[in-house]
Parts: sequence; C-alpha cells; structure tokens
Amino acid sequence: MIHPRDVLLDAATAASLPVCDHYCGVESRMKKSLQLQAEMTQEVGSCVFDVTLDCEDGAPVGAEKDHALMVAALANEAYSASKKRAINHAARIAVRIHPVGHRAFEQDIELILGQAGASLCHVMLPKVDCVEHVERAVQAIDQVMPLLPGLKSLPLHVLIESPMAVQQVASIVAHPRVQSASFGLMDFVSAHGGAIPASAMGLSSQFNSAEHDQFSHPLVVRAKLELVAACHAWGKTPSHCVVTEFKHPQRVQAAARQASRAFGFTRMWSIHPDQIRPILAAFAPTEAETAQASQIILAGHAEKWAPIALEGKLHDRASYRYFWQLLERAHQTGKLAHDDPAHVFF
Repeated sequence: MIHPRDVLLDAATAASLPVCDHYCGVESRMKKSLQLQAEMTQEVGSCVFDVTLDCEDGAPVGAEKDHALMVAALANEAYSASKKRAINHAARIAVRIHPVGHRAFEQDIELILGQAGASLCHVMLPKVDCVEHVERAVQAIDQVMPLLPGLKSLPLHVLIESPMAVQQVASIVAHPRVQSASFGLMDFVSAHGGAIPASAMGLSSQFNSAEHDQFSHPLVVRAKLELVAACHAWGKTPSHCVVTEFKHPQRVQAAARQASRAFGFTRMWSIHPDQIRPILAAFAPTEAETAQASQIILAGHAEKWAPIALEGKLHDRASYRYFWQLLERAHQTGKLAHDDPAHVFF
C-alpha cells in the first residue's frame, strides 16, 4: 500500500507533531506530567502531547547542574518505561535548555544530551534572535551527539521572543534543523519597554472587547502572523504561546480555538495539566469534518489519487492533501476512531 503521506505531501510539509506541548520545570510536576502522558497514550492509543522538561525557567539559580542531571535521569526513566509497555508509541519527551550565551548553555547540552539524548524527541532553544544562535546550538549538540549511520539528527524547536527575532523569523525557521517555532508572548511584550500594555499578555473577558489582549493588540497579532506565515512557507510547525488563565478551561479552549482556526497555529503550549484536554479539543476537527475527510481520502485512495466526483464536488490532489492533513490532526488529537476505515493508514 502506498501511504497517502508519501503521495500527497512533499518534503516541505511540516512534521506530524502532537498539537499540545506541555511544559513543567519542577521535579514533582515533571513526574506527574510524564505519568499523565503515559496514561493518556494508553487511553487514546497514541501520544497526544509532548512533555518538555524545562531547564531555563525551571532550574534554580546556582543549581543548574543538579537540575540538568535530574532532567536527564527522568527522561531516560520515562522513555525506557514507555518502550516496555504494550503500546505502539514511545514517550515524547523534550527539554528546554538555557539560551545561547547563558553560562549553563553548554553544560545543559553536555549533561542532558550526553546522558539522555536518545530519549529525547527534540530540544527547545529559547531566546533565538538570529540564525547564528541556531547554528551555535546545532554545533554544540552535534559535538555531544555525533550523527551515527541510520540515525536522524535531533531536531530543534525555537522560541521567538523579541522584536529582533520577529524580524528574522523567516531565516530562522528556514534552517534545516528547525522543526517548529513557538511564540514567546511574555518576553515579547516585556521587550517593548512598556509600549505594549500588560493586558496583551492575557485574555480579555471577550474576544471582541475594547481591551487589547494577545489576540487583538496589533503588534502581538503581527508577530504571531509573521511566525505562522514563515513556518508554513518553510514546512515547519507554528506553536502558539501560553495562556496563563489555567483555572478557566473554557477560556483556554476558546483561546486555543482562536489560535488554531483564526491564526493558523497547529500546536500550542500547555503550562498546567488542566490545559491539555481543552487544547486537544480545540485543535481537533469536528466529527463531521473527520467523517468527510475519511470518506474523501478512502475514495481517492481507491482511485489511486486520480480526480473523483463525490456528492457533486470534484476532488483531486489539492483537496486530497487538505483532507489528509485533517485526518492526521484527528489522529494527533485522539479523535479518529479505531473503527474508522481510514484508521488503517495510522
């Protein structure tokens, strides 16, 4: 069977990543998050969110080495445990290291990647302002984890957090090792020296409120759209920033839906376990969308991807491509039923 992804997508298409990236920086929360990932993987049948162990904001000042060693041990333990379970998908664990130029940057790479690199799905690099930051990180990583025959290089995810980074975002995401770019809302607002109000770091009570929030302030909106446009141009995954109102799941889900449907993000950060399911729900296609996509993809596959007419509408490679990616998102969010005939492709 020729797989739809091999026929319909090209090398410039973004990797199929979970739509939620969950961050935790304290050991107890890391353990709980990794356990929750394992439980939900068993529940859904696939890994529906990444767990990123945070060294940048998570490590106490002066204890960066101990924190890095703890992160490496947890990553190895969780990944090894996931491989032993009767499931088809290993744990997806990442690490956010300190930024280029920080005194703990090389130490993070040496300790964590040197000891647990094989357990990681990617490395998150914060405070990326230019391509040179990416290059320096790649060189440091590859010195610790030399590429072996048959193994792929470890991808980088980058954080776009400053006006300078927004100006350079296209060249940054074009780098072949960059797999995804995330928008760092809080640092971006702070970098403007008070020119953007604090309200832009949060959500207004209603999206049409006169108060400028992160979905309405022009500078923030422009930055988000620049990042999304660059990612889609280069086949990378755009990841939306945090929503700090974690005690209001309905508002989190509404924000996630806005990020997905109106801004074109295909992934989003979670900073509290209660945010994970609302994000998955917001990024998931509806049942009707999934059923339609399944019908069209199966019909196209039966005709070896030649044009077809279905319910009075013409479908060809262009629409097949769209509906295949919609099916992938349904699978990523646990919304593609196991008895759906299209599930055979996963």
